[in-house]
Amino acid sequence: MDKIRNLSVRKTIILYMAAALFCSFLLSAAIARIAAHTQLRIWWNYVDEEAYFEAVAREGPDYVADIPRPGSYEMTPPDYFVSELCDFLQTYTVLILSMAGSCAAVFLFYRNKLRRPIEELAQASKRIAGNHLDFKISYENKDELGVLCREFERMREQLARNNQILWNTIEEEKMLRAAIAHDIRAPLSVLKGYQEMLTEYLPGEEIDMGQAMEMLSESGRQLERLDAFVETMRKLSSLENRHLMPGDISAGQLKKAIRAELAIWEKEYGKQCLLQVSESESGEIFRGDKEMILEVTENLLSNALRYGKQNIIIMVKTGYAELRICVRDDGEGFREDAEKITEAFYQQNVKDSLKHAGLGMYISRLYCEKHGGELILENEEQGGAVVTAIFRRIA
Repeated sequence: MDKIRNLSVRKTIILYMAAALFCSFLLSAAIARIAAHTQLRIWWNYVDEEAYFEAVAREGPDYVADIPRPGSYEMTPPDYFVSELCDFLQTYTVLILSMAGSCAAVFLFYRNKLRRPIEELAQASKRIAGNHLDFKISYENKDELGVLCREFERMREQLARNNQILWNTIEEEKMLRAAIAHDIRAPLSVLKGYQEMLTEYLPGEEIDMGQAMEMLSESGRQLERLDAFVETMRKLSSLENRHLMPGDISAGQLKKAIRAELAIWEKEYGKQCLLQVSESESGEIFRGDKEMILEVTENLLSNALRYGKQNIIIMVKTGYAELRICVRDDGEGFREDAEKITEAFYQQNVKDSLKHAGLGMYISRLYCEKHGGELILENEEQGGAVVTAIFRRIA
């Protein structure tokens, strides 16, 4: 049956027609034989038996006795009708049954060979037209229609993959735009803070010129960061494609960069931050992407200031092979697991979405992984959250 089911369309229709004609001829022969026998039995009722047997007795090589056909006026109407019907059956049975067998063969051929794949292809076309690609064409015969169905299934799978790629591209672009807005917020906050401090204290000469120049210098550095960041993002199609820009990073550089921003963050949130920076005893320099590391630090610090109650502790430990940045707060801690929190656009509560895109932890995790490290999220036993960003040395 498997061989018959997998025959080509041409061979299958030939097989069906041959089987139908063969059965038609056999049935026609049987019907014709029965009709002839029935007709002879009717005629025998009107034969002169004595004359017939005398004729049989005279049979020879050149002479064969046969039952004579009675005239229509001799037979009763029922016998005449049956006799004529037998003539009709003997003459036209082959033609009638051949036509009927051919029609039956075509019907069975369509039902057994064509109907299912045609219906599946029709349904598949409607689903694809409606952009519903979560189905599968199950017709798997090895004939021409099976090949057509497999090609159609391959087209559906490719369309589904293309749709998924398009959707992923849209999501990546969405995350990229949100990430740009998110990462620009920190330097802008620092610039805004310095501007407010200069506007408030400089006219009353409450700060000296050295402090003012230091603020202006730091503002210039923040502007350079913004310019470098915008130029980098201009060349990107997704966050994952952002390339690392390795450079030597010392504990002193990180301490200076983080401390320059802490004053602004503390004033904005009204909370105290304690910065602890240590380096390896050998004084070896860590190598990594400084901008990425600072962005992660700002993200973790911003998150801690947002959810902490009063005191924030930032611990930075540098070494040759590894750099760790640990931020502790005295807030309520994390309510969900790390995998959920580090997803893109995660919000701990509805009010967060008014000011924050929910990308800080996601970007931090992504940048740590780019450095071969990881982002660890934990809760303190006595309350509060602990986030540790681990960066591995890059060449």
